[in-house]
Amino acid sequence: VCSVGECVLSVTPREKADGMELNFQQNMSDAMAVLPKLSTGLDVNVRFTGVTDFEYTPECIVFDLLDIPLYHGWLVDPQSPEMVAAVGKLSYNQLVEKIIDYKHSADSSRVSEGLVAEQFLESTATQLSYHGLCELNTTAKEGEISVFFRNNHFSTMIKHKGHLYLLVTDQGFLQEEGLVWESLHNVEGDGNFCDSDFRLCHQRAPPTSTLPPTAQDQQRQIDQDYLVAVSLQQQQGGAPGPLSDLELARQLQQEEYQQQQQLQQQQQQQQQQGSRSVPLNTWRRDKDSDCILL
Repeated sequence: VCSVGECVLSVTPREKADGMELNFQQNMSDAMAVLPKLSTGLDVNVRFTGVTDFEYTPECIVFDLLDIPLYHGWLVDPQSPEMVAAVGKLSYNQLVEKIIDYKHSADSSRVSEGLVAEQFLESTATQLSYHGLCELNTTAKEGEISVFFRNNHFSTMIKHKGHLYLLVTDQGFLQEEGLVWESLHNVEGDGNFCDSDFRLCHQRAPPTSTLPPTAQDQQRQIDQDYLVAVSLQQQQGGAPGPLSDLELARQLQQEEYQQQQQLQQQQQQQQQQGSRSVPLNTWRRDKDSDCILL
């Protein structure tokens, strides 16, 4: 966090006009206020219309000031007009509200639209679609270092010789020094592991924490997110009703962070128990081929 703060303070405004200078100073102040949150996670809210489309929150200012691209691949397929109409230009938080509202509507057409929107979230439970993957490859620049948001986590991403790779940071690979990059070529999350020179490595099954959520987990999370947000609003003295994107995002972020902390503690306990009784699996050899984008 201190290093990021130093980088932010070293940034100079691109334009010297008085108005731009004041705006830059305000952005600097907002960015410094956000930095303490880096240890617990940043508040971002995707829109499903483009790989760089996010609801603009104070957290996004950090990426802008440091000129670091922020991407996601959770896009609705334009070849599915019914889903495009149901999802529209809504953010994730807005879409969750819409699904809950429409599914309980007395209007059958609204119920149908809510079910279509729900189907989109279920079919893209990994928070990555093939249309989004194609758009990522088109948008990302060769050799560009960027940040990729998926499964409520941030990863370092690079495009090397036309292929996308994510930096391996999972704690389960802490002792595997040779594994540096993982290819991003499908939505299932089973990419090939490579070394620092992007040469294919032998690999073993990824840790449980990297596996994508099931469709049932995704739906359960949708309902739980909304109920938690409404409950928090009632506790704060507000009447239940539509929340602003920023309020909903903040409330859901805190709840997700607590859930992630509990899950990590459970996984660490399971790993400790397993290390005492079960030997590690042996390495399995993958096909001797380069990482290929399908």
